[in-house]
Amino acid sequence: MKKLLTVLCAGALLLPSVLPAAAVDRSAPVRDSVAVEKINFQNPAFLRGMDVSSVISLEDAGVTFRDERGEEQDLFKILADNGVNAVRVRIWHDPYDSEGHGYGGGNSDLDKAKQIGRRAAAYGMKLLADFHYSDFWADPAKQKEPKAWAGLSAAQKAEVIYTYTNDSLKELRAAGADLCMVQIGNEITSGVAGCMDNADRAALLSAASRAVRDFDSEVMIACHFTDPQKTDTIKWFADYLHQYGVDYDVFATSYYPSWHGSLSNLTHVLSYAAETYGKYAMVAETSYPYTLEDSDGHANTVSFWNNNTGDDMRWDFSVQGQADAVRAVADAVNRVPDGRGLGVFYWEGAWITVGDITGKTGSAWTRQYNANRAKWEQYGCGWASSYAAEYDPDDAGQYCGGSAVDNQAFFDPKGQALPSLHVFKTVLTGTVTNSVLSGDVNGDGRVDVNDATQLQRFLAELIPLADERRCAADVDQNGSLTADDVTVLLRYLAEFETDFPIGAVI
Repeated sequence: MKKLLTVLCAGALLLPSVLPAAAVDRSAPVRDSVAVEKINFQNPAFLRGMDVSSVISLEDAGVTFRDERGEEQDLFKILADNGVNAVRVRIWHDPYDSEGHGYGGGNSDLDKAKQIGRRAAAYGMKLLADFHYSDFWADPAKQKEPKAWAGLSAAQKAEVIYTYTNDSLKELRAAGADLCMVQIGNEITSGVAGCMDNADRAALLSAASRAVRDFDSEVMIACHFTDPQKTDTIKWFADYLHQYGVDYDVFATSYYPSWHGSLSNLTHVLSYAAETYGKYAMVAETSYPYTLEDSDGHANTVSFWNNNTGDDMRWDFSVQGQADAVRAVADAVNRVPDGRGLGVFYWEGAWITVGDITGKTGSAWTRQYNANRAKWEQYGCGWASSYAAEYDPDDAGQYCGGSAVDNQAFFDPKGQALPSLHVFKTVLTGTVTNSVLSGDVNGDGRVDVNDATQLQRFLAELIPLADERRCAADVDQNGSLTADDVTVLLRYLAEFETDFPIGAVI
């Protein structure tokens, strides 16, 4: 105690309890192998989300996930620990044939969504429920009605959509999901549930919207389009929703840099919906490769030979490049004025191989591929099984197979988390990639009373601190700079034991 008092007097320090409230940014950058520049989010509720719709089928096929240290963990814990605060899950009406064989793509029915929602909530993550109103993939090229709705008029489909949506949401909540948002349709650029007429599509959307409002008026409603590079077209969709009086909260689009134009244009089109109609704006899907190598034997969306060039593919195909891309898309959404940029969801960031073919050749490659193919068929863990041909003969029927995005996941082929996954957390703080001495706030290469003085001066808004120095000042390693860091530092200087590596290189 005598030594502590001597330290206090020698430094002429203020006691932590009387420090003034600081208006400065108190977040502490973290040391990381992947560099991420901090984003000052206008909206503190910004969603840093990930779609993991295929996870149940992957686990059924034997896939396990590991944190960056190689320790096996629940995928949802790994995501939450790395800053993901929301999960997106697609919901298909009946993705099975008459004999119960799954169509693939995770066999993403309501039961799977309930499991995913419950597991996400257990780790504090919200759920975005993405209704496709189809039995299989709904996208700009196809918006096919569920088998059970075949032959119904648009008015009849509207009634069915209301009941189906409302009942499904009740089941999701009863299962333990923490619902924050509902997508009423997926990439509905060309239609919804087989209805391509503008008035019919609006009627279906309005019915789905009423179902959500009647379920819980606090749950947000998103309308999801794509092709934001078609500036006039995407703006027209915002006008269209207004013209037909569709009740919704969030104007969402997909953004894949190989197809969807510049980030400045993305901000522009999202800002149009926000400024013209007072909506929130969001990117509902994005992704980027950390490698161009394939690991499951099924061709990837972005590869050495496909979609890997262009003016808007501006990042390296590396772990760092993947983090850079995610950060850039989040920044583009954050630039929507008045805090109307609501979030970004990464698409299928855990859809890895069910059997690694990397480095295999000849008969070894063939054996592994055939083993993978058997799992895709049995568990539905590829993008489409052969059984989907009855519902989607032109696409799934011809090109069924595995994951087309295993090289865009945040996990390697063995299921171990990549450092790029940190971006969902470090985008809040920024990073430093060089080594720093914990507690060396002033950067003179040692830890002494002058460092405690420097930190207090920063907290009192008297001086700034560079990123490296803020990283060093976060001696309790909780991601923020407070009077607690001063207390821990002073206890260290007074030779009290601490649980933190003060004085060590971090």
